[in-house]
Amino acid sequence: MCCSVVVLFSVVLGGLAVLTVLRRTLFARAHCTGNRAVAGKSVIITGGNTGIGKATALHLASRGARVILACRNRDKAEAAIADIQKETGSTDVVYMHLDLASLRSVRRFTESFLKTETRLDLLINNAGLVADGQTEDGFGVQLGVNHLGHFLLTCLLLERLKEAGGGRVVTLSSMAHRWGHVDCEALQVNRHLGTGRYSWQFFQAYCSSKLCNVLFTHELAKRLTGSDVTCYSVHPGIVHTELSRNVSLWQKVFIEPVARLLFLDPEAGAQTTLHCCLQEGIEPLSGRYFSCCAAQEVCARARDAAVAQRLWEVSERLCGLCDSGQTLDQPQL
Repeated sequence: MCCSVVVLFSVVLGGLAVLTVLRRTLFARAHCTGNRAVAGKSVIITGGNTGIGKATALHLASRGARVILACRNRDKAEAAIADIQKETGSTDVVYMHLDLASLRSVRRFTESFLKTETRLDLLINNAGLVADGQTEDGFGVQLGVNHLGHFLLTCLLLERLKEAGGGRVVTLSSMAHRWGHVDCEALQVNRHLGTGRYSWQFFQAYCSSKLCNVLFTHELAKRLTGSDVTCYSVHPGIVHTELSRNVSLWQKVFIEPVARLLFLDPEAGAQTTLHCCLQEGIEPLSGRYFSCCAAQEVCARARDAAVAQRLWEVSERLCGLCDSGQTLDQPQL
């Protein structure tokens, strides 16, 4: 009996030690202390009706920013706006329809925004998903939503960002980018980052889409040289959100208990995004990857300038920007 108690006690202590280590490393928390003024400034947040996006919107609205929730689902967006207005007292939070799985919708959104809104100071490419399937344009859904939709949105709004002065583009990536792989030549032919019957196959595609986010930000910073617009990619932490809403039931049964025990809540997950929006003096770090409210080094794959440039060129073609002439040229250095 005594031996059993000792073993049980040891197991409990070991479990608590592991839990403590995980919470200090993989599930570490940070707090944004940035105080850059955003009152009267205009912000677009994709997927701002739930999770990290909603938490980000609530914080920026509380600071007096005009917040545009760029979302696919009107009902969810309006419910989020009601919550934000109730909590912050802000009446300057609005919904505009955007479906990142449709390049036509992205173009319609930007046309409407540019006609009705006079300024843009922050573009937060927040939306993302883990799923299989295709977009309206025949792209793998994770390539289309997580990368190409945001790529096109950013390109079409850059001139408005430049007009405001000091604009920032913040794109949510993930530590999962470390396991991603981008073959630009295959991308042109296949029009997806990976597909298959099994969840691990589209999770691999998710990792690759998050690598695209980091490479996109790296190349965007180069192309913004000479302007006062800056850009950053972000790992928000491992957050309990609706990101995995499309995974199978058995996976949810496994993930949900772990998520409730260890994952960050959306407010904690929004802190690094807010840091990149609000922290003064980070302009020299444009193009960098941030986690826990600090710039972090990335693996060689994620800082490969040649791949980043090639991904940009392929993305332009896939989005039809080359045909329309709406390209962002490289600076003459």
